[in-house]
Amino acid sequence: MYLSEYHEPTIIGVETEDKKMKDENVKALLPIGVFLILYLGLGLTFEYGLKIPMGFYNIPIVVAFLVALLVACLQNPKLKFDDKLELMAKGVGNKNIMTMILIFMVAGIFVGVVGRSSAESVAYFLLSIIPARFAVAVLFLVSCFVSLAMGTSVGTITLITPIAVAVSAGSGFGLPLCVGAVVGGAMFGDNLSFISDTTIAACNGQGCAMKDKFRENFGIALPAAVVSLIIILVQSFGVEVGEGVVGDYNLIQIIPYLLVLIGGIVGINVFVVLLIGIASGAVIMLVTGATQATELLANMGSGAAGMFETTMVAILVSAICALIAEYGGFAALLGFIKRTFKGSKGGKLGMGLLVGAMDIATANNTVAIVMANPIAKEMSDDYGISPRKAASILDTFSCVFQGIIPYGAQMLVAISAVAELGGEISAFQIIPCLYYPYVLLISSLVFIYLVPEKKNS
Repeated sequence: MYLSEYHEPTIIGVETEDKKMKDENVKALLPIGVFLILYLGLGLTFEYGLKIPMGFYNIPIVVAFLVALLVACLQNPKLKFDDKLELMAKGVGNKNIMTMILIFMVAGIFVGVVGRSSAESVAYFLLSIIPARFAVAVLFLVSCFVSLAMGTSVGTITLITPIAVAVSAGSGFGLPLCVGAVVGGAMFGDNLSFISDTTIAACNGQGCAMKDKFRENFGIALPAAVVSLIIILVQSFGVEVGEGVVGDYNLIQIIPYLLVLIGGIVGINVFVVLLIGIASGAVIMLVTGATQATELLANMGSGAAGMFETTMVAILVSAICALIAEYGGFAALLGFIKRTFKGSKGGKLGMGLLVGAMDIATANNTVAIVMANPIAKEMSDDYGISPRKAASILDTFSCVFQGIIPYGAQMLVAISAVAELGGEISAFQIIPCLYYPYVLLISSLVFIYLVPEKKNS
């Protein structure tokens, strides 16, 4: 059977002329099952069975997706391999996917140019002017700001956790509370930042502007952050506080982050915003002597290269999703969701649980969003959910689960950072102190069930 006899699938948020859904075919979901078994199974074995540090991240996720793609190609023998290649090419060549990949690259260059020393500057500046009793609250707020400006929770945790260890040792606050505040704050920015992988993936997958998603998301994330801050402050008043923490800082290096943050909120095109950030960052880093011209170019290259795995995952998942959609796998999944979750509110919850399940399986919120995007787009059409609401739900729920799973990169990096300084802490000591992800989940449910729908939203 030739390709012309097939309906072109709906891929990553793009509507086709023929909106007729395929017949439901649960077997078409086999590639996703193979990936989950391979990645999750080996990850858990490495991390908890063989006790390999960062075991989950010793599993090459690109290879796991390649195996899943091979399985997808072996399915449906009635369709010629050349036709399958054409379907995959259409999925990968989708405008939203290409836009997402380019933003990944430019965002990587921005982080490479600006560097990360400004994060420490923000922390030490605030710790120098705010009483030691509020040190944990400062850690939370700094992590919120840094992750919002940098677009990376893992990078934020890597930078601020050593400061959290110093705060715990010098002030008397418990180490789990200090590290939990850093991880929680880091997830705030991961969820909202204009240059976060998750924001880029969710917005381009659902076809909405980043500023619209930000405004939708802000009403969920800000109340959760405020409540989390109050909880941290209440706990802080019950501790006998010692001395504060002192360190060097240079506030000029924060300017590029502020420009990117303000430009994104105002609604300037994301490429323009990032180019402004790169240009201002390059000038500031050179003028202040923080880096040399030759090092600056190298940092640009390493920043872009740091996005390689994320980019390859987006490409492979797009190809796999194109085949699954063609075989009827998404029709089966959508049919199950529609039978289980009724009405617009049920659809929103189902969408959140879908991306949450993907995140639990992959331990990567960006990958979870990329995988959930196609079926979430179909759900948006069927349940009448606006693109910006869908993008907000995908990003928020993925961050909730990613922030609390004990084998996620955020948790593992925090534990590793503590260990490098001679300390010792486990994920299960940190988890009870992760106030922000828990409150964010409650805020998300309130957003779904209690906040009335706005017209033309």
